[in-house]
Amino acid sequence: MDKRKDLSRQPVRVLGIETSCDETAAAVVEDGRIPLSNVVASQAELHKKYGGVFPEVASRQHIRTIYAVVDEALQKSHLSLRDLDAVAVTRGPGLAGSLVVGMNTAKGIALAGNLPLIGVNHLEGHLYAAWVRRDEHDDHPEPQFPLVALLVSGGHTELILITDHLQYKRLGGTLDDAAGEAFDKVARLLGLPYPGGPSIQNAALRGNPEAFSFPRARLDGTWNFSFSGLKTAVLRVVREFEEKQQPLPVEDLAASFQAAVVDVLFTKTLQAARMFKAQEILLAGGVSANLALRAAFTGQNEFRVHIPDLSLCTDNAVMIATAGYYRWLHGQRDPLDLDVLPTWQLL
Repeated sequence: MDKRKDLSRQPVRVLGIETSCDETAAAVVEDGRIPLSNVVASQAELHKKYGGVFPEVASRQHIRTIYAVVDEALQKSHLSLRDLDAVAVTRGPGLAGSLVVGMNTAKGIALAGNLPLIGVNHLEGHLYAAWVRRDEHDDHPEPQFPLVALLVSGGHTELILITDHLQYKRLGGTLDDAAGEAFDKVARLLGLPYPGGPSIQNAALRGNPEAFSFPRARLDGTWNFSFSGLKTAVLRVVREFEEKQQPLPVEDLAASFQAAVVDVLFTKTLQAARMFKAQEILLAGGVSANLALRAAFTGQNEFRVHIPDLSLCTDNAVMIATAGYYRWLHGQRDPLDLDVLPTWQLL
């Protein structure tokens, strides 16, 4: 039976669970905006020696930590299962083995607590991170529709038109590497540690973004992106230095590469916002933590820009609970035989 509350009198509290890749996360969010807890167990150090996420290792680590993470999230929120209204869980996209751990945990909690189960698309969660307040005193306004969202992460680079809650139109996306994936691959070329995004950002702070003129794949006439050519251009420069046995200017290469990525992402997003008469812009996903990208968007005054707090840019369960809240409001309830969804599709 559904435990609906009178929304005018009592807050709605959703437990969110996220295990799509290598972060084991749980959180409780109130009324889709106020995080009461936010617990993330990172596996970054565990996968660093592999230069990327090792799927089997990730799923085994989720099994080891998921119950402790959920328990800590409930304790920090000072709530029990009796105080919750729903359980939201990432159902995809992601690593199948990792997703199954979170899904089965959420099903067990929903069954034990007689709570509605709500499956959430991981990408939708990233979008809804922009609705989250830091605390009850944070009065930043909610995003206003219609808005154009740039969703940019290690696995995805998408431009999405959002006309209302849960109403999406995919305008375009990457034809090859995602922006975050390109950061990781270029970081390896430059001998920088995993994860590549923070490594390149830190190196770029000391470099000259105009030292190398790397290509920008504009792909005029579409809203798509391509970073494969840029990655290849960096590889060619690296090989030239190696052939000449000259020291690699890592900081200048990092700065120039980062500038090329930011230029394309920023320019194309503003063009889309103008074309589709968006009121505002939303920036989301792991790469939205990049300081140069954030500076490009906040430095313009044509559109109000919503960017999640740095702690909510990478994978977390607050965003899943928030998206789950809005799906709860719109009547979504999933059965306990809900399966993982391997595709990115929001529609």
